[in-house]
Amino acid sequence: MKLFEYMGKEIFSRYGIPVPRGKVVSDSRDAVETASELGQVVLKSQVLSGKRGKAGGIKFPATSEEVITFSSQLLGSDLRGVKVEKLLVEEKLNIQQEIYLALTVDGSLRVPVILASSQGGMDIEEVPEEKIIKQPVSLKTGVMPYMGRELARRLGFQGKALSQFAEIVVKLYRVFTEIDAELVEINPLFLCDKGFVAGDAKITLDDEAAFRRQEFPRVKEGSPLEERAKSIGLSYVELDGDIAVMANGAGITMATLDMIQYFGGQPANFLDAGGGANVEQTSKALEILLATNPKVVFINIFGGITRCDDVANAFVQVKNMQEITVPVVIRMSGTNEQQGLKILEENGIGACRDMQEAAKKAVELVKGGDCDGYLCCS
Repeated sequence: MKLFEYMGKEIFSRYGIPVPRGKVVSDSRDAVETASELGQVVLKSQVLSGKRGKAGGIKFPATSEEVITFSSQLLGSDLRGVKVEKLLVEEKLNIQQEIYLALTVDGSLRVPVILASSQGGMDIEEVPEEKIIKQPVSLKTGVMPYMGRELARRLGFQGKALSQFAEIVVKLYRVFTEIDAELVEINPLFLCDKGFVAGDAKITLDDEAAFRRQEFPRVKEGSPLEERAKSIGLSYVELDGDIAVMANGAGITMATLDMIQYFGGQPANFLDAGGGANVEQTSKALEILLATNPKVVFINIFGGITRCDDVANAFVQVKNMQEITVPVVIRMSGTNEQQGLKILEENGIGACRDMQEAAKKAVELVKGGDCDGYLCCS
């Protein structure tokens, strides 16, 4: 579970990590009042999606009139598919340098790892690997002060800045372990006149430990469609493409997305219908896909626990209940494959057995290709 920035900064403050003065508001009048108390401010949309600045979700008003204008524009607006309901009005700082600092879990080493870079303020995946310091942490000893000092030296800090940075690293590890986090990130960590200040706070909690963390509010992370899919037990993530994807299993779903991109297409979503999805669940999954108005639907089923005849029945059920106005590519192989293909054939629907062929055809259809025998176009 992800926490909003203001929630993360409240936690940082409790652990002694410096944060800017600020207040969370939900209307323009409170924004103006807060700005009058703080002076020059930054208005930051409180949403869980990344890249808020690039999407226009962070504003730097120069006057009280601009505070009113910008806060009115942001509150209630749609930012990357999420409604902005709160703003963090925060003092504007005199920044000398921006650092990246985070703690997360290294899946291969099975230990926490500290990530640090002198190139903060941007997405970490855009920073060259040689510019990122990665320091594994022993579960027996944790983060000791000398580790923070060594990281500070490698980043080029000396004197007072070195000591302050080392203290923040130790405190950040306490946050990470004591609240059952999967990720604790400060990007950027500002170096200002008076020392370091957490310019942002990104915290992801371990869902499996939620029962121990009743003090944190349950934050809804997904879009309405993602929440709907979650409520029926489906793993669904919205993407920016136009080919709606449904597969059964995380591995095959990721492979399907990769295959679509290999042939030059863009997937519209990640939807894992699970290894044992029944007719009703599969039908609901298809309804979710069609609700996104894609250009093509690609159903890729390798029957193990999931039975191909169940998927076929589900597709026929949806087709009979609503008009399908986009091409549908179906690839089906595995358990009860022949029965599934027969059900589709009896309803005038063909299917493809080869995943690569099906993915290629889905991409061609987006670009105006013709429907063939195994495709359903209404």
